[in-house]
Amino acid sequence: MGVSGTGKTTVARLLAQRLSVPFAEADEFHSPGNIAKMSAGVPLDDSDRRPWLQAIGRWLHEHAMTGSGGVVTCSALKRHYRDTLREAAPSVFFLHLTAGEEVLAQRIGHRTGHFMPGSLLASQLATLEPLAPDESGAVLDAGPPPDTVATRAVALLPRPTESAHE
Repeated sequence: MGVSGTGKTTVARLLAQRLSVPFAEADEFHSPGNIAKMSAGVPLDDSDRRPWLQAIGRWLHEHAMTGSGGVVTCSALKRHYRDTLREAAPSVFFLHLTAGEEVLAQRIGHRTGHFMPGSLLASQLATLEPLAPDESGAVLDAGPPPDTVATRAVALLPRPTESAHE
């Protein structure tokens, strides 16, 4: 989770590879209307986000039920957005990637082929509600190279508990 430019997709792909689990990019769950809105520089509102979050939650739930688990990117900027994901997948663990505003702006300015314009960064930063102490997750500095961030992410993930018969 985190604002645009933190490297969510890059780190999530690396993390999914290291864990040998499925990967999903949250942007693929957006409706064409949401994409058009963001492409025009208009921030999404909660009514735009709810069906998107519910679709991501279904993906998380399905992968939890099959036992495969998975890694999915999602900005999840507000607590109640994360609550929507937790409603569908109670065991979800959030890795909140963070970076300074200058780093984020630079990254967004250099990426190509993405519908999220840099002009929306300020609104994302203003909307962001960091993980609360009672939320399952961890905060991770996304400033280092992605490989380093992914290595640190693996170390932060909760370990499955051992079976009762072992």
